[in-house]
Amino acid sequence: MRTFELPPLVVSSENSNITDLLVDRAKKTPSLTLFAQETESGYSSISAVDFLAEVQQVAKGLIASGIQQSQAVAIMSRTRYEWTVMDFAIWFAGAVSVPVYETSSAAQMEWILSNSDSVALIAENEEHTERFEQIKAAVPLVRLVMRFDQDCLTELKKRGKDISNEVLEQRRTIAKIHDLATIIYTSGTTGKPKGCELTHRGFMELCKNAILDLDDVIIEGRSTVLFLPLAHVFARFVEVLCIAGGIRVTHQPDARNVAKSLESFKPEFLLAVPRVFEKVYNSAEQKAEAGGKGEIFRKAANVAVAWSESLDHGGPSFKLKLQHFVFDKLVYKKIRAAMGGHLKYAISGGAPLGTRLGHFFRALGVVVLEGYGLTETTAPATISRTNSIKIGKVGTPLPGTGVRIADDGEIWLRGHNIMRGYWRNEAASAEVLKDGWFATGDIGELDEDGMLAITGRKKELLVTAGGKNVAPAVLEDPLRANPLIGQVVVIGDAKPFIGAIVSLDSEMLPIWLANHGGDNTMTVAQASKSPVVVAAIQNAIDEANKLVSRAESIRKFVIIDSELTEASGHLTPSLKLKRSVVMKDFASAVEEIYGAND
Repeated sequence: MRTFELPPLVVSSENSNITDLLVDRAKKTPSLTLFAQETESGYSSISAVDFLAEVQQVAKGLIASGIQQSQAVAIMSRTRYEWTVMDFAIWFAGAVSVPVYETSSAAQMEWILSNSDSVALIAENEEHTERFEQIKAAVPLVRLVMRFDQDCLTELKKRGKDISNEVLEQRRTIAKIHDLATIIYTSGTTGKPKGCELTHRGFMELCKNAILDLDDVIIEGRSTVLFLPLAHVFARFVEVLCIAGGIRVTHQPDARNVAKSLESFKPEFLLAVPRVFEKVYNSAEQKAEAGGKGEIFRKAANVAVAWSESLDHGGPSFKLKLQHFVFDKLVYKKIRAAMGGHLKYAISGGAPLGTRLGHFFRALGVVVLEGYGLTETTAPATISRTNSIKIGKVGTPLPGTGVRIADDGEIWLRGHNIMRGYWRNEAASAEVLKDGWFATGDIGELDEDGMLAITGRKKELLVTAGGKNVAPAVLEDPLRANPLIGQVVVIGDAKPFIGAIVSLDSEMLPIWLANHGGDNTMTVAQASKSPVVVAAIQNAIDEANKLVSRAESIRKFVIIDSELTEASGHLTPSLKLKRSVVMKDFASAVEEIYGAND
């Protein structure tokens, strides 16, 4: 059993809460721009003191509307400036925020609103409130329903004009560091989502210690684009971190427009999931292919990876330095420009990035710091540091947190960031909280420097009929980096060999087909039977198989005729696979893979 822990660099007062981070920021740098909203002529600026004033006014409106201390207020919306205002206003009113994914079904809404005892729902638009109407009778505690697209912030400011500053300050300071700040429901790959009780302490201590520990990345006045769903813990942590650290933020509600925001806003660091980095790489590759420069791009990519790898083994040779210099002029600088031209650091979380992508972006001049955490840990527990990066590993613990590898390889975490427990679910809490440690369910390894590597998911480990243990992620992660592949589900539990169910990426498909002499008008269903597509997927699988032993390799695969998406019910809002649902819905594909061999 190996353990690695770092003591906290700073400890907050027992009487403090998240709102103090904003109050302190406004006192320290009142005129510093905290937020920028996109307009027709560019970006408008919102200073720290102006943001504080708006939050206070909205909080007064919530109090005037009858929201009591410790009551739950749900927010259902895409990522937008108003979301952040409302989040902090709820905390200023002494209440508890409950995020709901804007893609949640009526049934999912009902579970979260009823289980959390939410008394209000702040939605984004009419579509969301229509969904609420379907389950209104089942959630009688919800007595206040408002919408961002109906300018509910202005309405709340009007309602709160008679609430005194003294009343607001009493409400703002009523919550203490160990009190509940938010209930975030897990994505729910199986069963009903569980509500994670996250405290003010988790957000405050993580933010304060991260700012001190990552002082070369989180620098006052820097900028970022926030586009991840604020219903997810990663984006919520970033939201609070940027206010505490004085980072200028613009919100992008539509993931399809992230590239435009990067180009116009020119952020200096970025928080993203691996899929975003995969899309950047794949788009650049296919654009080069379309321009007849595919071979140049591939050579540039290979040189980038080799150059980055050499940094860990004595440094690049003269020849490699020269090649890197040439390709920087021809290829790399164009990719940097597409990301705004000022991006220096990126923090990747949610899933393993993949070593090739990590090396590629480092060679571009974008340092990707991989991190690891869960909803239950208030997002990050470990992260790479700029002076100690090991590509393929997710770093060492943040100050105030610890990592332990249990005897069976499971990763355990502890620290100020761990949840209090699962809301109204003592049995589930007892299952994962063990003597101060949180059992993550992930499998990993700690090296001699305390660097953590994620090798799989405990519940997702496949055991073949021959008794071989296989971690699906080792094969799935590199395959998902392929531009043709949308999702891949590695299967083989109790089967004679490992197989895979593959879905195509409809966004990249027509571009790829045009670049490879195929019919770019083909649908996903038609392409799933195309010989050129099948051959390309086979090549990708052959490459992925080189990473594992023969017993762990994919022997047979099926390309299904539809996509695996959140809308289809096969991914969670945080893009995690619902494996049991895939296996059930595509039983015919499983039968095709194994058939008489089963």
